[in-house]
Amino acid sequence: MEFSYYGHSCFSVTIKGKKILFDPFISFNDLASAIDVNSIEADYIILSHGHADHIADAISIAKRTGAKVVANWEIHEWLNKNGVPNTHPMNTGGKWVFEFGTVKAVVAQHSSGLPDGSYGGNPLGFVIISEAGNFYYSGDTGLTLDMQLIPSWAKLHFAVLPIGDNFTMDIADSIRCADFIACNMVVGVHYNTFGFIKIDEEAAQSAFKSAGKSLLLPRIGETIEI
Repeated sequence: MEFSYYGHSCFSVTIKGKKILFDPFISFNDLASAIDVNSIEADYIILSHGHADHIADAISIAKRTGAKVVANWEIHEWLNKNGVPNTHPMNTGGKWVFEFGTVKAVVAQHSSGLPDGSYGGNPLGFVIISEAGNFYYSGDTGLTLDMQLIPSWAKLHFAVLPIGDNFTMDIADSIRCADFIACNMVVGVHYNTFGFIKIDEEAAQSAFKSAGKSLLLPRIGETIEI
């Protein structure tokens, strides 16, 4: 599966020729200044929650590309009010079959407020089930026992997990999460963007290796095959 990283928690995957973009926060991220946000392609945009560092570019990209935006009910309504009609609302526990595969919305323990101060609904994680492989994007979350349910829904090829601590899981909790979800390949996100979430990358990869797992940290703008 082709995986492109755009900084912070923003990434895209290509499945069955469809570009699926997650949590677009590019033009407001100084570390992603080399990325031309207007060059980003998307057939689908999936949003985990309403914080600006996850949806700041969602409206502009959705309007430019016509992508279908998948999000919780409250963000779906907010997008509609802001001129984005092509949306699909979901909520915790539900699933839906799209052109590229099945999306299941799962628990994330976090908060969710929209940039204008309005209520952002429940934060979500997502399990993506597809012919190209299955993966879990936890969104911003703390470690939760609900993660132990995920292997009953899908055998994962990889997981995309926050590792920056302070607002989300740290390295140790992300490793525990990988145990819970029975997945040994993790792409780390939500780290180094702000002073609150700085990490030692070498120490993080060493910790994962010691636990018998691999931590992938692609550079911003890099595309890898997973």
